[in-house]
Amino acid sequence: MRRELRRAKITGGGSFVPEKVLTNFDLEKMVETNDEWITIRTGIKERRIIEEGASTSDLAYNAAKIALEDAELEVNDLDLILVVTATPDHLAFPSTACIVQDKLGAKGVRAFDLSAACTGFIYGISVAT
Repeated sequence: MRRELRRAKITGGGSFVPEKVLTNFDLEKMVETNDEWITIRTGIKERRIIEEGASTSDLAYNAAKIALEDAELEVNDLDLILVVTATPDHLAFPSTACIVQDKLGAKGVRAFDLSAACTGFIYGISVAT
């Protein structure tokens, strides 16, 4: 039986960030730096800090729930769970994608991690396709 290859497509979007914010002004109080120095060199004004005991899979799970809702899909509609990250839950296994798969209750859905950082979205779409 010949299977037609499908293209990856974005049918919904979701994001989730921790509530705790660390600004450049906060960093000024901790180390010798200032907002202008950081902003000029990196463009960063603030960063989000994950709460103690939380992990990448927690963030991915929450973002996935939002994306599924946005796309008006159910978990059983998924073909693949691909987590692209430079900060996995574990260095070896299980993969963060498999942890998200379990949290979503997506038994039987293929799941794996792709190790990447800044260009991870582009790599993820390419691999998913």
